[in-house]
Amino acid sequence: MCETCGTNYFPSRTICPKCRREGKIITKKFSGKGKVYSYTVIHAPPSGWELQRPYIVAIVELDEGPRITAQVVNCKAGDVKIGKEVEMIFRRIHEVGEDEIIHYGYKFQPVY
Repeated sequence: MCETCGTNYFPSRTICPKCRREGKIITKKFSGKGKVYSYTVIHAPPSGWELQRPYIVAIVELDEGPRITAQVVNCKAGDVKIGKEVEMIFRRIHEVGEDEIIHYGYKFQPVY
């Protein structure tokens, strides 16, 4: 967040694009709640994602303003609509390599 102009950014930045060097960037914790701004359903996934198809990828506009891209889970494709309220959850993203190293990160789920 830029303390000078009040603009929220995700991911964090070192310089505010609006204020330039005058801006003072501070860390802000977001609520993890937002609404679906746009979405698509992936039916022909890239290699390694075949078992998840079809899956939903959305641009989520957080309540604090920033828009982020993330997978929407725990619902059917027909349950997601523009404007649908969602909340962030911490989930396994994928496994890679012979050692099957697991990568974790954020996804979103609908708020019912």
